[in-house]
Amino acid sequence: MIVAHEVTNLGYDRTQLAKMALQSREALAVKDMEAIADRGYFKGPEILACVLAGITPSVPKSMTSNNKAKGLYDKRDFVYIEQDNEYRCPAGNRLIYHHSSIEDGMKIDCYYTSICQNCHLKAQCTTGKERRVRRWEHEGVLDAMQDRLDRNPGKMKQRRCTVEHVFGTLKFWMGSAHFLMKTLKHVGTEMSLHVLSYNLRRLINILGVEKLMRSIRILAV
Repeated sequence: MIVAHEVTNLGYDRTQLAKMALQSREALAVKDMEAIADRGYFKGPEILACVLAGITPSVPKSMTSNNKAKGLYDKRDFVYIEQDNEYRCPAGNRLIYHHSSIEDGMKIDCYYTSICQNCHLKAQCTTGKERRVRRWEHEGVLDAMQDRLDRNPGKMKQRRCTVEHVFGTLKFWMGSAHFLMKTLKHVGTEMSLHVLSYNLRRLINILGVEKLMRSIRILAV
């Protein structure tokens, strides 16, 4: 069942997670909720907003580095040592905190060491003078979420089985032209009709026509 939806003219989903999770929780009238989404929804502040609101997010990290394709170590090969606020590199050396910067409103800490030049793994690590690792100040939230996903790898399969058929069904019903209206207001209305039709069809399949009609009459009283 679709409990919340919204039409947007943005070409990405990165800023939609917290908004849709909060709308879904309100529609379901529950206190605790888990929001499972694909990696297209991965954005640190959105995930943090869910956690602060008491919603448990499960979103795989997006792959923004091509180091693996180049045969180099990527950030996942560096282990963060929380008590020391340092990273341990694949060679066993420590990358220490040096400075911070503000990027897109986020505080980013930078870690590196001065002994990279003499490291026997440098050719597998970086083409620069030293390897630098950047960490968002709230990255612990992302690490905890990734740990949950690692311990429950079936989460993303659950998302696919729950959600993908909904998208496929709606797209099939809408045809190749998809939306027939123009402007967000009118397209939003058109989408609402599609969602209403889908939900009614699902209820008929789940409850049957007679039971659904009885439920509607009870709610109408």
